[in-house]
Amino acid sequence: MREQVIRAVEENKIVAIVRGIAAEKLIPVAEAMYEGGIRLLEITYSANGAVSDEQTAENISILSKHFEGRMFIGAGTVITTKQVELTKEAGGKFIISPDTFVDVIKKTRELGLVSMPGALTPSEIQIANRAGADFVKLFPITSMGPSYVKAVKAPLTNVKLLAVGGVNLDNMKDYLNAGVCGFGIGSNITPKKCIEEGNYEEIVALSKKYVEIVK
Repeated sequence: MREQVIRAVEENKIVAIVRGIAAEKLIPVAEAMYEGGIRLLEITYSANGAVSDEQTAENISILSKHFEGRMFIGAGTVITTKQVELTKEAGGKFIISPDTFVDVIKKTRELGLVSMPGALTPSEIQIANRAGADFVKLFPITSMGPSYVKAVKAPLTNVKLLAVGGVNLDNMKDYLNAGVCGFGIGSNITPKKCIEEGNYEEIVALSKKYVEIVK
């Protein structure tokens, strides 16, 4: 399964980020993204405890069961090994973090999940890579830009990088040309207003636009 998820990231290039969406809207929102071509989706844990880790794991479980065989569901904002364990139990297939925490990376690999820790500097990227990361999420990339990616990628050709934070329809190609192999994209695919109004057709349309760029 690990290899299937890794191939899915490499082939589809987009991991949709779902944060702070009410449980009853998870499936309609995710179905809209699926219709638009999204095949990987992360449910984020709440770092400030606004939503319990157990509730987040339950949301991961709901989507994992609903989309079994169609979409890979994983967890984002994973900052503890306990969250890794909860994700595994919930049927999640990958772990994405905002930081480089070796304990989380090692626990992820130990449990057979795909590891995507966050890093920014070359040192952090290499720490993550050496600890067993399958991909390294460059975060936050928004203020650094494609030129930074290109500079980092030049000596670190062995690391598969994902660009996350501020990625949009206008800059995706620039990041691809700079050397990333994929993206994490949140509210640009799932605008808060669309979710509040139940405008799932717009989420389908936005998903299609992002997917078309990476084809």
